Amino acid sequence: MSVFNSDRAAEPVGAYPHARRVGNLLFLSGIGPRERGRSEIPGVELNADGTIRSYDIVAQTHSVFRNIRFILEDCGSSWENIVDVQVFLTNMKDDFKPFNAIYAEHFGHVQACRTTVEVNCLPTPIAVELKCIATID
Repeated sequence: MSVFNSDRAAEPVGAYPHARRVGNLLFLSGIGPRERGRSEIPGVELNADGTIRSYDIVAQTHSVFRNIRFILEDCGSSWENIVDVQVFLTNMKDDFKPFNAIYAEHFGHVQACRTTVEVNCLPTPIAVELKCIATID
């Protein structure tokens, strides 16, 4: 088993790697829209107390997808090798439709399996997080 970390994707917020390889499978840890080395989160405006004032699910989704691409590429895999996606949204009612539209643009040709669930919060002030499994040669 090999452990991978990307120098381009957002730093993990806990004691875990970006990805782990087992055989020809690459398991990505959950990742959100944060950017490496930055405290601001794309598409998120915070109140003084650190709670979310407003957020843009479209901007966050594009940033999450960028982080996933960075991790896959830095591990020697690719977007087209994704076979399974788990999506965590904090507001299914408002965010599923715009998220799903962007997802279709990026994943339509990949045809990965997917599960989408609503959670009441994520570890940082974000509205979306993805966890993926991909193949790697």
